[in-house]
Amino acid sequence: MSESAVTAPTTFRERLFVPWWGWLLPLAAAVLLAAEIHMGFPGVRSWLPYVVTVPLALLLVWRMGSLRVEVSGGELRVGQAHVPVDLLGEVEVFDAKTKRKAMGPYLDPMAFVAHRGWIGPMVKITLEDPADPTPYWLFSVRSPEKLVAALRGDTRPEG
Repeated sequence: MSESAVTAPTTFRERLFVPWWGWLLPLAAAVLLAAEIHMGFPGVRSWLPYVVTVPLALLLVWRMGSLRVEVSGGELRVGQAHVPVDLLGEVEVFDAKTKRKAMGPYLDPMAFVAHRGWIGPMVKITLEDPADPTPYWLFSVRSPEKLVAALRGDTRPEG
């Protein structure tokens, strides 16, 4: 890896978390499960299911529901996946209404998909790597215009 890739600044970073209303059902399920266990074990052990299930549910929602989208060091990173910006081709932005077409019958089964239903916009980026069988990446992002500007190398401040 070159020194410029290591010291290159982050030009775009976004973390997609689950909204507050997405936490309610898993939290309620954890409390209900703990209450069911609690009914069978009176005494000191009655609080133990709450200490285990509630934090576990919160941890699972946080870990499984968050997604990091970042352009830094000459790479695009979506979650754990990353690809050099040099290998990216055409960028297509879908809004909340048109992403259904991209996710529906036109979705290539070989595509990399990182969809978060609570995020409206979605970006489709074709890959120009002949050695990679993945035709494109399709992922949710809150600020697709900023992402496209970062991929093009336009780092001018907004204003």
